[in-house]
Amino acid sequence: MIPVKLRITLLLAIIFFFAAVLYLLKYRRIALKYTLLWLATGAILLLMVIFPGILPGLARLIGIQTGMNMLYIMLIAFIIMILMSLTSIVSVQTERIRKLAEANAILEERVRQLDRALEQKSGENAGKSE
Repeated sequence: MIPVKLRITLLLAIIFFFAAVLYLLKYRRIALKYTLLWLATGAILLLMVIFPGILPGLARLIGIQTGMNMLYIMLIAFIIMILMSLTSIVSVQTERIRKLAEANAILEERVRQLDRALEQKSGENAGKSE
């Protein structure tokens, strides 16, 4: 069982966590879809603090020896989930940057062609006026 002082401290930490996530969302420092992930994480932590028997019960159900081992497994799973999410984001952004660079190169070449055509036209007009 979790001591009362520790439970109160954990509850205050979770409330601070929720406030920080909502602050980041309010000022658009984090996207809504990622906010939902962090809020779900906070909700799971809140459930574990309010109902401390969940973790040992879940550990016994799965066949893990202790609740702490279950906690470590859950933390590792969460970290892997975050890493996969961030890898996905980086992959999408890399592809978008590549496409933007290609589009920029095409536009630069088009501007050069138009500049050359304009110079040729102005050169022809200057030659006719002489």
